[in-house]
Amino acid sequence: MQIEEHHWYSSRLKQDMTVKVYGHWGQPFIVFPCSRGRYFDYEGMGMIEAIAPFIDGGRIKLFCVDSIDASSWYDFSVSPAERNSRHEQYDQYITAEVVPFVRSHCHDDQLKIMTNGCSMGALHAVNFFLRHPDIFSGTIALSGLYRLDRHEFGIGAGDIGAVYHNSPVSYLPGLSDPWYLNRYRDSTIIICSGQGAWEEEAVEDTRALDRIFRDKSIHAWIDYWGYDVNHDWPWWFKQMNYFLGRLYP
Repeated sequence: MQIEEHHWYSSRLKQDMTVKVYGHWGQPFIVFPCSRGRYFDYEGMGMIEAIAPFIDGGRIKLFCVDSIDASSWYDFSVSPAERNSRHEQYDQYITAEVVPFVRSHCHDDQLKIMTNGCSMGALHAVNFFLRHPDIFSGTIALSGLYRLDRHEFGIGAGDIGAVYHNSPVSYLPGLSDPWYLNRYRDSTIIICSGQGAWEEEAVEDTRALDRIFRDKSIHAWIDYWGYDVNHDWPWWFKQMNYFLGRLYP
């Protein structure tokens, strides 16, 4: 397997960031780690090995990025508005630094990219796709929370206005701009959750997205796995193999 590691100083984040690339060809994915995670977590937790046939076979190419969750959504020492501002810097890092890097690496400056992530990474994957459907062609999101007014983030309903545009279940119902909706309808959207241990809130938010997509005539593959399917890596390995096998047989 072709593996590369790239580092640079992000002028937007004012810190060093790393991207790790797996594969030589195929549909590119930007992969977001779990909460407060790092660029090497997909490999360290076993996902790269689990989906290696798709990478080695030139069907997909992964660009695993660092998160800054510890200084954005999980920095409980500052206000929700300040956390949102820090995430907006991350949004600029991904769209203005990582995306051009991916396109250059793949030798295609018009290339559209898929997003992927598990748990907190799923929130990022869905949110980046929804906010930038001109850049991203779809998402595979596993076991995510898709609203920021959750106990997990220490943000209450009264603070949702400060983080509104990064909370998909909050902003999607009111979105009516055909520029966005038509692009969503032409995209590949896969959102999955188990129904076992530690998946209760993920199921709630996945069902909420399902209702919103249906109301807006947006086709999405929403998949609920069994009551024995927990919020954990062994199940995410199986889910990724299942979905990749249907997208890139």
